[in-house]
Amino acid sequence: MADMDASLKEAMQIEGAVGVALVDYTSGMALGTLGSSKDVDLMVAAAGNTDVVRAKLRTMEMLKLKDTIEDILITLGNQYHMIRLLNSRNTQGLFFYMVLNKQRANLAMARHQLRNIEENLQM
Repeated sequence: MADMDASLKEAMQIEGAVGVALVDYTSGMALGTLGSSKDVDLMVAAAGNTDVVRAKLRTMEMLKLKDTIEDILITLGNQYHMIRLLNSRNTQGLFFYMVLNKQRANLAMARHQLRNIEENLQM
């Protein structure tokens, strides 16, 4: 089991990682961030992507979908922005937000690695 800081450090080892945040979507606050880029303010992105998560959860409720969100992907010209909702008992209400350099990242591998990090996260 890994704590939040170890999990963020492990996420930054994913090929193409630019930045990562662990976010509480009930408050919109980033519990922790790692990485830097002149293009992405992780604190602002954490708050903004909270709205994305909430909107999708509301939409699923209106559609009466009885399922869970694994991840939400936003593809930009030069970056992937990946939101991975955490669904274990001790991480409800949290998500990883990760920015990847599109030229360097393998999206399938990044999703797989972030899923493994999620499984080992202990809050």
